Amino acid sequence: MRRQTRTVLLGAFAAAAFTALGAVGWVALTPTPAQTAEDRMPTPPEPPRLANGPEFERCLLLLRSDPEAARSFAETWGREGGGEGARQCQALALLALGEPAAAAQRLETLATQSAASGPARAAVYAQATQAWLMAGDANRAYGAATLALTLSPEDVDLLVDRAVTLGSLSRYNEAIEDLDRALALDPERAEALVFRAAAYRHQDQVELAARDIERALAADPSNAEARLERGIIRQLRGDAAGAREDWEHAIALSPNSATADLAAQNLALNEAGPARR
Repeated sequence: MRRQTRTVLLGAFAAAAFTALGAVGWVALTPTPAQTAEDRMPTPPEPPRLANGPEFERCLLLLRSDPEAARSFAETWGREGGGEGARQCQALALLALGEPAAAAQRLETLATQSAASGPARAAVYAQATQAWLMAGDANRAYGAATLALTLSPEDVDLLVDRAVTLGSLSRYNEAIEDLDRALALDPERAEALVFRAAAYRHQDQVELAARDIERALAADPSNAEARLERGIIRQLRGDAAGAREDWEHAIALSPNSATADLAAQNLALNEAGPARR
């Protein structure tokens, strides 16, 4: 199972990374409540997955446009023998309707009970991980991510997912270990480099953080999260002008996103000066 990004197909939950308030108050990535139905849904897996066929595809399409209709469709499909595909779509509909804890529990139960292949079950555990994070339960998210990795231990996306949960729990050494493993498998994975930079920064290893963020930007110059994080690092190094440039660039790259909101907050702090930080 390989998920190319967290923004394909049904879209992804709003940017999730490490809760961060830098030494002088600079805001970094943190799990953010979603604003739209599409934002509230984790990425459905690419093959192998629990179900295929026209009913499953129709339910996934409804999730993007009308989550209530998707839930109704999934319930009817389930009564007609839709099986695991109907259960998965119904759980995702709950998530899209703003019930992440209920969705996460259903997804985790489905992954545990499923007779599908290990990679397909791991994909559902990954969705449960993202849903638990959206529900604000990082401990349950960590548990689901760990179960996913027992089924697919070298999946880079799963390693990044678990690192995000560990960062949310302030377990930065363990997060770095997962990200080290992810980057050994995919050395140019920009998001893994950004998250590791944030973890290093939390441990006051600013030089290591700076090295990773430059690697991330070399791999993906248009990565808004990398610009946000580099701005924080520049601010910590006393480069207020460079920080402002990165945060403005982050907003320009992803104007209607959680990342842009966080960059704007940092810009406001920058303008307020030391007395307001």
